[in-house]
Amino acid sequence: MVQELVDLRASIAAGCYEDALAIIDDLEGMSKQAIIRNIESFLIRMIVHLVKNQVEQRLTNSWAASIADSLRQINKLNLKDNKKSYYIKENEWLPYLEEALEAAIIEASIEVRGGIYNSVQLKELVNGEEIMATAQKFLDLTYVYSGRELLSIIQANFAELPGGETWQK
Repeated sequence: MVQELVDLRASIAAGCYEDALAIIDDLEGMSKQAIIRNIESFLIRMIVHLVKNQVEQRLTNSWAASIADSLRQINKLNLKDNKKSYYIKENEWLPYLEEALEAAIIEASIEVRGGIYNSVQLKELVNGEEIMATAQKFLDLTYVYSGRELLSIIQANFAELPGGETWQK
């Protein structure tokens, strides 16, 4: 990015405004990609805990906190500076969810039931469609509720997860 800024300065100083605008477009694209990479990392983190929840049929405080925080971070990152539009729109999550599920299964295999399953075995145990549907449902909440409201709404929705009712009591 430093080189792009040097080039931008040089283009402006030389009066090459079309070149400067092209560099600005490149910088905007790089910024968007960085934000999406951050969103993807929180999405994977959330899905890791949804995988553990599904396989172990329980919900721990740690998992609940991680899922809620991941959604809170996604909510903050996904909303553009104009506070009116999103980097990833509600109907665009499927490819991100599919990729995140693959990565999450590999990561979750280390922890699920003490690591007794390798990632291939764990993938066979997991109902990926159900996990992606649950993740999508949680993500949908980020388009409806503000950051302040979101955490309590998410926690109320934990009752629908395996072991969620027990966790809430």
